[in-house]
Formats: sequence, structure tokens, C-alpha cells
Amino acid sequence: MREEGLWAGVKPYFDKAPLAALALGISSGFPYAMIGATLTTRLAQDGIDKKTVTAFSLAFLVYNLKWLWAWVVDGVRLPVIGAMGQRLSWLIVAGVLVMAAVTNLALVQPDKADIWPTVIAAIMVGIAGATFDIVIDAYRIEVLAPHQLGVGAGMSQYGWRLGSAGAGALALYVAARAGWHNAYLLCAVFALPAMVAGLLLGEPERHRPAARTGPRGVGAAVIEPLRQFLERPGAMLILAFILIHKVGDTLANLTFRLLFDDLKFTNDEIAFYDVWIGFLAFLVGIFVGGVLYARLGMKRSVLLSLVLMMLTNLSFAGLALAGHSNLGMAAAIGFENFASGIGGVCVVAYFSALTDVRFTASQYALISAAASIFGRLLTGTTAGALIDAMGYVNFYLLTTVAALPGVLLFWWMSRTGLVDRSMGIAGVDPDKPD
Repeated sequence: MREEGLWAGVKPYFDKAPLAALALGISSGFPYAMIGATLTTRLAQDGIDKKTVTAFSLAFLVYNLKWLWAWVVDGVRLPVIGAMGQRLSWLIVAGVLVMAAVTNLALVQPDKADIWPTVIAAIMVGIAGATFDIVIDAYRIEVLAPHQLGVGAGMSQYGWRLGSAGAGALALYVAARAGWHNAYLLCAVFALPAMVAGLLLGEPERHRPAARTGPRGVGAAVIEPLRQFLERPGAMLILAFILIHKVGDTLANLTFRLLFDDLKFTNDEIAFYDVWIGFLAFLVGIFVGGVLYARLGMKRSVLLSLVLMMLTNLSFAGLALAGHSNLGMAAAIGFENFASGIGGVCVVAYFSALTDVRFTASQYALISAAASIFGRLLTGTTAGALIDAMGYVNFYLLTTVAALPGVLLFWWMSRTGLVDRSMGIAGVDPDKPD
């Protein structure tokens, strides 16, 4: 008898693979928090000057560069522990490295006279955390069945939020009572959920080893993931979509606080509407995204999410036109985060499905880097100047138009069958045609 109603939408989230994705997300999110707002607070309380504190944001650069060494996770078999399996062994080793790096950062005392030990410790957390991310993404994709990629992406995002926010909150609570050293030492345990999930589920059944030895093997490990992707039908169009699909969204997102400030919203209003209402809407969007992916299939759910994310820019054009309006701010922020939650699930699931299970780590690292770099570069170089030149209303109208090519390109790829023909092994499920 067919299950209907709310339980039918909730039940897939309680399968063991999506639950594992939740645990993986928790462990993925916490290193980011350790070198983010948590470290900023610690440095400020230790009397480090503002210029030095903000310079620590450079530690995040390693996350944008993780594709440079992602091939190692695919192509290098670890000695001894490698007998557990390529993915599981790297998951355990990367988790231990993160715990060691966070412990090292805990034991370093920030000093105005010599800040470099703290800088190096933060970069080490970034490198270890980025490596953990590479392994976690690969393990998540391979442990999920193709029809679970949407729900798994949603659970992973839930976990990331829990891990980053939970570690940050725990660090502040413990630091106030037992000092920053103990706070960081305790937060290192956030690496355990992913490791435990890996030990419980074991090596993903869908993984296909690509480990090689010798100089020729290293070269193949570096080149083959890219070659295999570029040899697919319509590879350059798929790559073009990856590069442009978030241009309008990224252009708009990083300017919201500028708009709020110019519209004279107070810090309390921003905290309530942008942080709390936005956060709740995002969580709802993640859940809805998982349901849509399962019910509508990959192509229709991705296309719908792209359209919704494009339309959110119009809501901010409306807010800019309306001026200081709490109702308008709540509507714009709520819609934007709801659509971002849906898009985060459906688009991430699609990108996951593009990977080949022999090169999951390498290909997903490349795809995720390509998906963000163009929009961020364009935003950093043009957004402020465009707002000054045309005003907020026209700027958000422009960002809406900038999102249209990505929507139209994906629609065309779906209609022509290119989306299906270019799919990686990770997205192939012969028992569940899209």
C-alpha cells in the first residue's frame, strides 16, 4: 500500500545512508567554525589588534584550493590502514588529522609579539579541514544511492549547520568557564560523528578504486579525473553551466547587508529578520528541496530551484523600492533563504551525480570550486561599482537577468537529453529512471 502524507516525505531522511550524511555534515562544519568566528573572538579577547584578526580570514583560502590535492584521496592508497578501503581509511586518517590540528591550535597561545605560531596552527586546521571535506564529500556521494542524493545533500547541509553552530556555541560556553584551551580541545570531538558513521557503514559499495603506484600512476591520478569529465557528451556546456549558474545569486547575496544599512535597518532588526527568520526559512527550504528532488526527479527539481533562486533577486529589488519595511525585509529574506535551501539540495545533488565513483573526490572538488569562483570574482570586482552607478533597484534587476542564462542553459540541456547523457556513474540508477 502506497504511503502518503507527511511521513512519506520524512521517511527517506531516516534511512541509514542519509543519517550517515547528517553525521558527515556535522564533522565537515566544525573545522570551519574553529578558524572562523570562534577564532576571531578568541584573538580579540586575547588583545590581538583588528588588522591581525581579520588577516586570519586568509586561512579559509585553503578550502578554495582543495582541488589541488583532492586527487591524492582518490589515487593514493594508504599503507596498512588502507586495507579498510580507500574511502574509509582516508576518512579515519583525515579525521585524526583534523583532531590533531585543532588540538595544536588549542595549545598555541596567541601573542601580540609573535603571532606566527597561531597563524601556522590556523592554516594547519584549514588544510586538515579541507582534506576532511574532500573525503567526506566523496564518502557521502558514494554511500548514497542515486535516488538518495537529494535527501543526502539536505541532511549533509543540516549537519554542516549543526556542526559549525554547535562547535562555535560550545567553544564560547566552555571558554567562558574553563578557558580557550579546553574549549578547543573539547570541540575536537566533533570530528568523531563522521568517523563513527564510516566505521558503522564501512567502505561504500559503489566505490571503484583508482589507486595507482609509481610516477606514471601519480600522473594518471592527476589527469584522469579531468580527462574523464571532459570526454563526456557536452562537457563544455556542463562546465559552462557550473560556472554561470550562481552568478546572479552570488552578485546579489554579498550586497544584502549594504542594502539593509542604507535602508536604516537597526542591528536588532537585521539580527531578527536576516539571521533568525532567514535561518528558519533555510532549514525549511532544505527539507522541501529533499522532497522535491525525490518527487519531481533531478531535472525538474534543479530547474525549479534555479528559477526560484533567480526570482529571489526581484524580491530585493522590491524591498529597495519600498524602503524601510520590516514586512518587506521578512518576505525578501525568507524567500531568499527558502529558495537557497531548495537550490542547495537539488543543485548539490546534481553536481554529486556528475561525478564518476572512481574519481569522486577529485571531480567533486573541481566542480564545487568552479561553481563558486566565477561568481565570487565577479562580485568582488563589480558589485559595489554597479550599485553606485545604477542604484539598488536596477542592480537587483540586473542580477535577475544575470541568472537567466543559467536557467535557460539547464532547461535546454534537459530538453535535449544532455543532462542524462553527461551523467557520471554516481548519478546512474537503472532501477529508478528520472
